[in-house]
Amino acid sequence: MIQSEDTTIVIDAGPDFRQQMLSENVEKLDAILITHEHRDHIGGMDDVRAFNYLTRKAVDIYCDERVMKYVRREYPYAFAEKKYPGSPHMNLIAVNDKDFIIKNIDIQPVKVCHYRLSILAYRIGSFAYITDANEISEKSMESLHGLKYLVINALRKEKHISHFTLSEALDVIRKLSPEKAFITHISHQMGIYSDICKELPDNVILAYDGLSIEI
Repeated sequence: MIQSEDTTIVIDAGPDFRQQMLSENVEKLDAILITHEHRDHIGGMDDVRAFNYLTRKAVDIYCDERVMKYVRREYPYAFAEKKYPGSPHMNLIAVNDKDFIIKNIDIQPVKVCHYRLSILAYRIGSFAYITDANEISEKSMESLHGLKYLVINALRKEKHISHFTLSEALDVIRKLSPEKAFITHISHQMGIYSDICKELPDNVILAYDGLSIEI
């Protein structure tokens, strides 16, 4: 979740989206940025209806054209010509290669690879969020230089077909040299938190629920 004084944006809405919003006492949501269409990243989108009720308007959903088609297929009742009462209201907005602005927040989409699937990372000023990637092109790497904070996925230590391993994520961190990096999308196969933390460089930590930073 990215927040400014008057804007709240969430990246992805997985199955526990509702609980996350309740845990953080989120009462207003301006937009959701979707990285890709896998269920663990869009499975909670039905619960935007709570924000529809509070604001009396649709929630803006930013994603690429492929993901847009998938969302329409997964939540057809949200886009029906005649909506059933209480259905969620989503306003799908196509993301391409160009930067865009949500109220007072500048967003830069960055393409990365999730095995054979092209998905979106997002850069917001000196902060970038990369999940479910296992490859980043040189062009995209150029878009990620000069970061202060980097959030990047690392599923486990062993090789995986579609996610960075810990060592691969650390290689990306070394190349980009952010002041601080946070490892996310961690599986139970990674190991014990306290043990892994001892192996990490001083500027890298394993992310955890409720972690917040000031950008």
